[in-house]
Amino acid sequence: MRGFVESRDSVLLRELGWDDDFATALDALGDPDVTPARISADFGIRFMVETASGPVSATLSPPLRQAGRPVAIGDWVGLRQHPGLTQICYVLPRRTAIRRNAPGSEAHVQVLAANIDLVLIASAVGSDFNPRRIERLLTVAYQSGAAAVVLLTKSDLDDVIPYEVQLASIGRSVPVVAVSGLRGDGIDAVRAHLAPGKTAVLIGSSGVGKSTLINRLLGADTLRTREVHRTGHGRHTTSHRQLIKLPGGSLMIDTPGLREIQMWAGSEALGEAFADIEDLTRRCRFADCQHRQEPGCALIAAAADGTLASSRLTNYRKLQRELRAIEVRADIRLRLDERRKWKVIHRGVRRGTRG
Repeated sequence: MRGFVESRDSVLLRELGWDDDFATALDALGDPDVTPARISADFGIRFMVETASGPVSATLSPPLRQAGRPVAIGDWVGLRQHPGLTQICYVLPRRTAIRRNAPGSEAHVQVLAANIDLVLIASAVGSDFNPRRIERLLTVAYQSGAAAVVLLTKSDLDDVIPYEVQLASIGRSVPVVAVSGLRGDGIDAVRAHLAPGKTAVLIGSSGVGKSTLINRLLGADTLRTREVHRTGHGRHTTSHRQLIKLPGGSLMIDTPGLREIQMWAGSEALGEAFADIEDLTRRCRFADCQHRQEPGCALIAAAADGTLASSRLTNYRKLQRELRAIEVRADIRLRLDERRKWKVIHRGVRRGTRG
């Protein structure tokens, strides 16, 4: 690691998730005037970053702003100090990231959290429980490159066994933890999935108890929460993403509620979230089976005899179509951007020739 990072600083950075790969990436920049930091909160124009010396407020450098290079919570960046001003000048390569298609966008990626090791998918018992939404969030989690755990929140409100049975049919190898942020049930089981210097991100719909859960993990009412509405639904409290240090040395990224997250390209993750369906497709009579009405289709047979829930198969097909559409739009956008770039280059060449 660089000489400007003393051994004490090195320890403090590693507590934030820093490692030799990030140090190598920073060294490769060849800029001795920058120091490492991690984005911990996004306030629009300004960002809170964690450094070896403590939290610092920073802004994007003009080149980063002009390049449209946004940063995300969890990003490791290079800082440069100016008189009365701290600027983010570099964004180091991400190891993992939760990505989605930006709302209202034609194939434009938005990063919700970067450099995460674990995705905690929170889903409350009761009327808000939705297996199809959990399947979508599992696909997003696997697309990120991180591991996944499903948290069955507000377990104090209902018998959790029927919900656990449904979750068992969704992800055979996905750990499930029933937890009550209010009473503290299952908190130790959640902590068992966390580790010093490792980063988890907590995602789920508004009002499923994410802030209450984090407060329980913190051992203090640090995050604002609200009472459950009389309809039984939770209420949204988190307004921005933030990186939180937990007792024990792990880190947590809290996110605003995501009622319906738009996935990003990466169809291979669908096979992980729907491993049972992928297994069935290999049993079809024909290798090029479209799983619609072909004879000998294992998916159709499994749906007919009840071994595969028809709603799960329908959701699989829906997500498959969605991912294909995103990939097509992303490819078109890439080709259009490339075409615009070459138009600018050719225009410059013609001007140079005329001069």
